[in-house]
Amino acid sequence: MANDLPASPPQHFIRQIVAADRAAGKHGGAVVTRFPPEPNGYLHLGHAKSICLNFGIAAENGGRCHLRFDDTNPAREDIEYVQAIQADVRWLGFEWDTLRHASDYFEVFYRGAEKLIRMGLAYVDDLDAELVRAYRGTLTQPGRDSPFRERGIEENLDLFKRMRAGEFADGSRTLRARIDMAAGNINLRDPAIYRIRKMPHQNTGDAWPIYPMYDYAHCVSDALEGITHSLCTLEFEDHRPLYDWFLRQLDLPGDATLTAPLRDKGLWLPPSAPQQIEFARGNISYTVMSKRKLLALVQDQLVDGWDDPRMPTLSGLRRRGYTPAAIRAFWERIGISKQNSSIDLGVLEACVREDLDARVPRRMAVLDPLKLVISNLPTDHFETLTFANHPKDAGFGARAVPFARTLWIEREDFMEQPVKGFHRLVPDGEVRLRGVGIVRCQQIIKDAHGNVTELHCTLDAGTRHGMPGAERKVKGTLHWVSAAHAVAAEVRLYDRLFNVPDPDDESNGETCRDHLNPDSRRVLNGYVEPAAARAAPADRCQFERLGYFIADPRDHAPTRPVFNRIVTLRDTWTQRAAI
Repeated sequence: MANDLPASPPQHFIRQIVAADRAAGKHGGAVVTRFPPEPNGYLHLGHAKSICLNFGIAAENGGRCHLRFDDTNPAREDIEYVQAIQADVRWLGFEWDTLRHASDYFEVFYRGAEKLIRMGLAYVDDLDAELVRAYRGTLTQPGRDSPFRERGIEENLDLFKRMRAGEFADGSRTLRARIDMAAGNINLRDPAIYRIRKMPHQNTGDAWPIYPMYDYAHCVSDALEGITHSLCTLEFEDHRPLYDWFLRQLDLPGDATLTAPLRDKGLWLPPSAPQQIEFARGNISYTVMSKRKLLALVQDQLVDGWDDPRMPTLSGLRRRGYTPAAIRAFWERIGISKQNSSIDLGVLEACVREDLDARVPRRMAVLDPLKLVISNLPTDHFETLTFANHPKDAGFGARAVPFARTLWIEREDFMEQPVKGFHRLVPDGEVRLRGVGIVRCQQIIKDAHGNVTELHCTLDAGTRHGMPGAERKVKGTLHWVSAAHAVAAEVRLYDRLFNVPDPDDESNGETCRDHLNPDSRRVLNGYVEPAAARAAPADRCQFERLGYFIADPRDHAPTRPVFNRIVTLRDTWTQRAAI
């Protein structure tokens, strides 16, 4: 499991609660948490917060963390998502102690529902969905009893068994808890426990024509797994009384008949009374975290799949080149609270820069090439220069960089009519070529349309490495690649997918689609030095003066390099906002 937290991680209220529980011997001093995703989409940055919290709390306290798929809605679930979620959790640096599915407990859920019926606490309702909503009432008005609420226990048991047998049509009946239709908490107004849905399940096939509702299955699953601390986001705070009601009525620790199917399958764990603790979601600016909206972007081909490097999904961030350590550090830095807020995406990008600065080698690349000829070198001049792979860490070693008379430099590094403050190459001006020496621009070559196509410069041999003039100061230093030895590469410049801080804000009638950033991906054809081209897929590096990049995990090959920009060297969005 990932273990890059500081020796004394900053305290937050959940750490304090767990520490107090252990000190008091609550839950027998044990700490068992779980990460319970629904397999109906790919994990995103918000899920990473929950993953880090649940696995982290367990590890810090010598406890266990389960991975459980809350797979109670087969209409939206897919084995693709199950596999992707497991891969994402492992990539983030965590390993679960137990892997479970809510579908492992389907027989227990069913027995529990029958128990509620026998206790007079559940009934089969024939109201359709529209009428159920109408009878529920509002936040200011109580609900009304269903005309089927007073059905007898035997009739309800018979109807529920026939629901399981597949006798009734989809949506024609539901099993509802019998609690209080006048409750101030609308979640307690006879919520549905089971609905009819004749659809195969990715884990159980055609065995079940009825499926439990999330609110029922979720809390029972926690108890069946012996979860001590059920960490949920704030929207589940109003659901807690319902969860407590279900568990209090079922008494899973005291009723062995309910859990007998798990003993038979070797899945039994001592049931618990989970303690639910809510925390604020992780909302990040310039991002949407709704799986529904992300799915729509994928289905409508507004992005190139779930792993599009612009997506906030963990698979997208992985392909983009973000590191697990940076994501973990980000959520640790943000902390845990009960106050909903939006975190500036720039904080995450800063964590990525900080992590990559220390861990990746440097390379040279030119993305918008302009030819530079050093006219006072022989036409066939060639030499090999030695460059350090990392300016701050000699342990990275060094590499050979070919140098010849004709080079590529960045087009933006030359300005024929320089503006104030431009300190790069200008007519008759001097700059230092990285690792070579100082050159002066002597001649500008243009095409028939007046576009600059070539610069002729002279190299001051006295400023080369090891020469007395090597310390002579000039204001600009440019990177370059040898035109004869550089490798043509496709470079994808990824940026924020949305161009406003809150793309979810629909107050003016616009949706997140109206705020898609047209410049979120630009594809350039440039040149990289040979060492960069030799990178393996998913290798990261810093292209000097340009940003951090990754060799695309799918498309890159040494003979056809493809690089994705991970993040710029500086926060350009803050600069834009200040203008």
